Amino acid sequence: MAVEAKAIEQVAQKLLAGGRNVAFTGAGVSVESGVPDFRSPGGLWERFPPFEYATADAFRADPGKVWRMFRAMGEVLERVEPNPAHLALARLEALGLLAAVITQNIDNLHQAAGSRRVIEFHGNARRMVCCCGAWEATDAVRARIRAGEDLPPRCSKCGCPVKPDVVLFGDPIPPEASREAMRLAQQPGVFLVVGTSNVVAPASYLPLIAHKTGAFLVEVNPERTELSEGFAHVCFHARAGQVLPALVDEVARQQAAHGAGPTRRGG
Repeated sequence: MAVEAKAIEQVAQKLLAGGRNVAFTGAGVSVESGVPDFRSPGGLWERFPPFEYATADAFRADPGKVWRMFRAMGEVLERVEPNPAHLALARLEALGLLAAVITQNIDNLHQAAGSRRVIEFHGNARRMVCCCGAWEATDAVRARIRAGEDLPPRCSKCGCPVKPDVVLFGDPIPPEASREAMRLAQQPGVFLVVGTSNVVAPASYLPLIAHKTGAFLVEVNPERTELSEGFAHVCFHARAGQVLPALVDEVARQQAAHGAGPTRRGG
């Protein structure tokens, strides 16, 4: 599907208009890196029903069972790399035109692409945490598992089961991430919604809050969502890896045409 040039030009102008722009990303931005959408056929939920494996209660009841899901998830994340959509958002930040990325993803690919300010709404699978508050690098835990440690792996400080630092169903959103995401959603500028079906609360409230606050809402998603109907000012129903590089190229072209260098905008 071709990306409409007029719409790209319009959004680029809005990004350059002086507001504090924010990107809000979901699973669709990482699909092109080989991270399967959990809900799609062949996704993680087909193998591990979420209300059996992906809840806080399930982990407390049988952490070894839930770790079978974590291990499968880790095998996928070990071999993925940022795609052109991740790189485009990092470039937009480097141009001084993106205050932050708020992501629902747990794959660390925005950081790997070079994005410096990433609000992790649902945590990050690249680190492990224990209920005692101890942290450990995921690679170190995986090495212990490969060496023969039984599931679930145990905290080296207290002996309790550790888990990836991700939000399971029934877990609260990390308070600092929740506060910062809410603050960013209420800032004027472009609110760029990329690769999310926008059905998982409370993350799904953020674009609606941005719209109500007066942000210019842009949706990038191959499928239509509730945001396509009366909320988004511009919709690109195409792949993020197709739209975002074209958008950032146009931003750079307009910026150069007006003789403007990178302009750092804080949050």
